[in-house]
Amino acid sequence: MDGLNQIIHQPVRLRIMAALTGMETETRVEFTALRGFLKVTDGNLGAHLRKLEDARYIVLEKTFIGRKPRTYVAVTSLGQHAFAEHVAALAAILQSRPELGESA
Repeated sequence: MDGLNQIIHQPVRLRIMAALTGMETETRVEFTALRGFLKVTDGNLGAHLRKLEDARYIVLEKTFIGRKPRTYVAVTSLGQHAFAEHVAALAAILQSRPELGESA
């Protein structure tokens, strides 16, 4: 799959990146809001965020509001660029019309 980013291509990570890149620049999302939007478990979301963070596509900010911990997620410029390239690769696949049938 030339041009497809294997880190982003996984369905949950693709949805995370689509959600984050679809927002205003430098906007961050609270972990629980993202979890609710994606309808995944804490552990599942955490594992996918870790993979994206390791690739430097997102940043996580952990803070406290009162005594309650909060985690915020934001896409990086590298992540925006990687996602745009992935979307372009998907578009190229969708636009190609390979001849797979038998000729008469």
